[in-house]
Amino acid sequence: MGMTDPFADMLTRIRNAGKAKHNSVDIPGAKLKFEVVKLLKDEGFVKNFKLIKDGKQGILRVYLKYTENNKHAIYGITRVSKPGRRVYIKGKAIKSILNGLGLAILSTSKGVVTDKKAKELNVGGEFLCKVW
Repeated sequence: MGMTDPFADMLTRIRNAGKAKHNSVDIPGAKLKFEVVKLLKDEGFVKNFKLIKDGKQGILRVYLKYTENNKHAIYGITRVSKPGRRVYIKGKAIKSILNGLGLAILSTSKGVVTDKKAKELNVGGEFLCKVW
């Protein structure tokens, strides 16, 4: 039986690997997942990532980031829009997460972007997840 929400599975793998203090976590590859992990790296939530070709969909290896006192850089990561209930938000209605300390990731017509970039471009889209 297939997985019903591969994106939520990715978020759970990152959350669990961080709690278990793993250096990296392997996630089945997909274009959306790649774009989200790229944003997480750009915003400083993960150390690095690479796509490993395996002849199928590929494997996305994410290298986790920890603070100097060995705390995971991601305190929380939650899925907002789910397969059973999609959540869409307009560009003007986007609110910052934890007064700008967190990050909202949206899938827009301009690609997968952060809440700050979506406000700048004045575009809305599907509210994928929150990270803080």
